[in-house]
Amino acid sequence: MNEQVTAAPGAADTTFVPPISWAQELRATFTLAWPLVIAQLAQNLLHTTDVILLGWLGPVFLASGTLATTFLMPFLVAGVGIVGAVAPLVAQARGARDIKAVRRIVRQGCWAAIALSILLVPIVLQIKPIYLALGQDPTATARAEEFMQIAAWSLFPALGIIAFRSLLSAFDATRAILVITVIGVLLNAAIAYLLIFGNFGFPRLELRGAAIATLVTNIVMFVMMVVYVVRHRRLKRFHVLLRFWSPDWPRFREIFAVGLPIGLTVLAEVGMFTAAAILMGRLGTDELAAHAIALQCASLAFMVPLGLGIAATVRVGTAFGRNDPEGVRKAGWTAFALGTGFMALSCAIFLGAGPSVVALFLDPHIEANANAVALAATFLVIAGVFQLVDGAQVVAAHALRGLSDTKVPMLLAILGYWIVGLPVAYFLGLVIGWRGVGIWIGLAAGLAFVAVVLVIRFAMRERLGLLRPR
Repeated sequence: MNEQVTAAPGAADTTFVPPISWAQELRATFTLAWPLVIAQLAQNLLHTTDVILLGWLGPVFLASGTLATTFLMPFLVAGVGIVGAVAPLVAQARGARDIKAVRRIVRQGCWAAIALSILLVPIVLQIKPIYLALGQDPTATARAEEFMQIAAWSLFPALGIIAFRSLLSAFDATRAILVITVIGVLLNAAIAYLLIFGNFGFPRLELRGAAIATLVTNIVMFVMMVVYVVRHRRLKRFHVLLRFWSPDWPRFREIFAVGLPIGLTVLAEVGMFTAAAILMGRLGTDELAAHAIALQCASLAFMVPLGLGIAATVRVGTAFGRNDPEGVRKAGWTAFALGTGFMALSCAIFLGAGPSVVALFLDPHIEANANAVALAATFLVIAGVFQLVDGAQVVAAHALRGLSDTKVPMLLAILGYWIVGLPVAYFLGLVIGWRGVGIWIGLAAGLAFVAVVLVIRFAMRERLGLLRPR
């Protein structure tokens, strides 16, 4: 933790904080963000590891795993978005030096995680009848159900992790997040390698092995994060588990008031990609496997601006909490410059080294993989083009969350992803007949629309009254 909070518990201190320069903001943002960026990359590697290992089993297993995770992901990210409201609320409480509020917010964030898990688990367990009704391949759907019967239960620890990770982020303890996440990646890779293929005498469980690895890894990461918070000398003073079952309904409602639009925003984006995967599934196994590879590469690059966006939420939220408009401006635009700068680099890599990247997932020398490899390389070219707008929209959205501005961005995201992106994808891919290329162009169109409107909204934050104290 870089900044000491000296106010007494429950106090709100309005001590003047002198403005910082652009260079100081850049250093502060980078110091906060780099562990988050690496942690997000590591978090993404949890799924990337499964994709690579299942790809070694063949395109059929990769397609089945993609169907399963594609179905689970919208529910997971919606829950993550809602519980993730803990981050801006704790950051604002820190900026206002209202320490008592920190404990209450985190505790009710855990309540929200439990409530959402109880609601979502029964839904995701219905993957088989839902996919069959949508016309997906029965064999791939049956294998996807095997995965989901185990992986669904990881929602409980996964959402709990978000509540405690938000606290750590808001108080600059991001290196702990990094260490715990890296441990999780290594643990997941080890368990998946043993159980997917049945190595070293373990049973060969294939997709079920990947699901067990996901569940165990999330449980271990959650326990490690809780232990760190309750034992760390600077964080244990918040007593986040004190009177855990004592309700605080105003804070609980506040988390949902801020977090539900965030969850729906993320759900709108992920839902667009889920719908795109379903459209790909109608085109064939090769198209779906190629889509999985291109999407995984794009998702891996996306983790960098996402980590910068989380840092932007904390920096903007802290400045907003202490009523510092200049701090809000510098925090938002610094994160934006860093995020789009990196995505320009990833764009160049996708455009220049696409076939080499695809070869990491599918062996191009195997004749059965030839079509999927060619399609994946083509999709990566389009993914490279929309890297810039993808980075811009995620940083802008997170900067607005630092101001607790979530409702209008939610509406703009739904408009961009479902009124612009998905119809364009369907029209170009299935009506005109551009197939997978048309679907990916539609995804790019939706992201571009959202990026433009959210950046404009942050730029007009003062005119729109977003800096008024709440």
